[in-house]
Amino acid sequence: MQGEKKGFWLYDLKVETVLADRPAVCRHIEGDSFRVEGEALVFEAGQRVSMYALAALLPLLPAKQRETSEADWMSTDAEIACPDPHCGGRFRVTRTGKRWFGHAETTGLPEARGTPYWQGDGKE
Repeated sequence: MQGEKKGFWLYDLKVETVLADRPAVCRHIEGDSFRVEGEALVFEAGQRVSMYALAALLPLLPAKQRETSEADWMSTDAEIACPDPHCGGRFRVTRTGKRWFGHAETTGLPEARGTPYWQGDGKE
């Protein structure tokens, strides 16, 4: 069972482009999106994100995946502005589900290492 094994929960995320009161200067298309599942960024066919915007988003995504206090801004604030100060594009980050990751499946420590989670059979 998950409670008996060492591990942790991560939220799956959806990151979606939203446009508001100012025009997008960068290549932002309303509704373009990708998912974050564990450590993977998952893009559907035809979905794109500016690499500059992605560079600004990446440091925040692992924090959005983790449990936080309901009063923490990471729990309440869902939109991240494009890093270009002249651009009106934003990125809405939504928690969509949770996944369990066992310590042995994710660690690099030789004495604690097991089968990597992406190579396992998906069973506890």
